Amino acid sequence: MKGWLFALFGGLFITLQGVANTEISNGIGTWQAAALTQFTGFVTAILVSLFMRDGKWQAMKQVKPLYWIGGAFGAIVIFSNVTAIRQAGVTLTVSVLMIAQLLVAFVADRWGWFGLEKQKMRLPQFAGIGLMIAGVVILGG
Repeated sequence: MKGWLFALFGGLFITLQGVANTEISNGIGTWQAAALTQFTGFVTAILVSLFMRDGKWQAMKQVKPLYWIGGAFGAIVIFSNVTAIRQAGVTLTVSVLMIAQLLVAFVADRWGWFGLEKQKMRLPQFAGIGLMIAGVVILGG
């Protein structure tokens, strides 16, 4: 149940972040909004980690350099969302974003990307993705 709750919060906040970043970018620019958001996210993560006192800062040097690109992915996510929201609106942007996330997650699970355990994909997973894509086509139609 906890996983569902965190996923719900993640979805809620990624949408709110996209809307807020779009407004920020109107005043200062899209990449500047991405930088500001990444910086405030960094500060928040540091403060929460210090307060929660979990994790191991010393273990950071053991993280594979390939995985450090996650922060760069975050900047691209922000830029892409802001640009898409401006051009397509929030609802269509979030819908397409979910489809893209689902497709990449599907491939990552299927092929075991980034060290994930490989998952078998069956007809229900394919049907679910197909229905979501159909829904977005209808929504954008």
